[in-house]
Amino acid sequence: MKTAAALLLAVFALTVARPASAADPALVSAALSLKAAFTEIGALVASAAGGPPAFNFGASGDLVAQIRGGAPVDVFASASPKDMDDLERSGMLRPGSRVDFAANELVLVVPAGAGGRIARLADLAAAGVARVAVGNAATVPAGRYAAEVLASAGLTAALQPKLVPAENVRQILEWVARGDVDAGMVYATDAMTRPGDVSVAATAPADSHQPIVYPVALLASAPRPDAGRAFIAAVLSPAGRAVLARHGFKPAVETR
Repeated sequence: MKTAAALLLAVFALTVARPASAADPALVSAALSLKAAFTEIGALVASAAGGPPAFNFGASGDLVAQIRGGAPVDVFASASPKDMDDLERSGMLRPGSRVDFAANELVLVVPAGAGGRIARLADLAAAGVARVAVGNAATVPAGRYAAEVLASAGLTAALQPKLVPAENVRQILEWVARGDVDAGMVYATDAMTRPGDVSVAATAPADSHQPIVYPVALLASAPRPDAGRAFIAAVLSPAGRAVLARHGFKPAVETR
């Protein structure tokens, strides 16, 4: 049976079947949590390097699998340093192109109007809480951060039977919004996209998990390197940073 990553790669291959040309817009693979901000930043390079970039959003681990499988991607932006490290160690990044450009927080969200029965992480262990959605730690950085937070709070064993793994942060948001789960752990920026559907019950302490830092880099095999550089420059420009701030991202502190 094909894995989820293999299926995603097959679908992705169908969508980019046309041979790449250096005159084409950049193809950017980015963490799903960046979708709204990057789509807006893409418009900043609409008149340069062949037009606005094409985007492929998904869980960072799945995007790495696609790139390793030969997807003709120019730029990769991850929701964690780990996924970028995996590509860099394999020599798949253009040397000197990697930059940390944004930071985020992890929050506990509950369905809007659910009341105050879940107001802190420890409340998840209560008998009345049956299902807590977290990202699949194998492919979703938010899931790895959530695991670190629960371990720091001493809740890993108590919550293990209640955890429901999701394939990406937006799936967690949807489950929480519909009331399919009692709570979920997502990025603060994701919670901002559903203000009428979910409420933030708590923010994970910064020292309870690795820093949530977003790196971006040009791939060594980029078929459209100039267009890729133009998009990265737009992300790092004052206008690009203003877009990221408006969507709730914080300035990054370099981790390397």
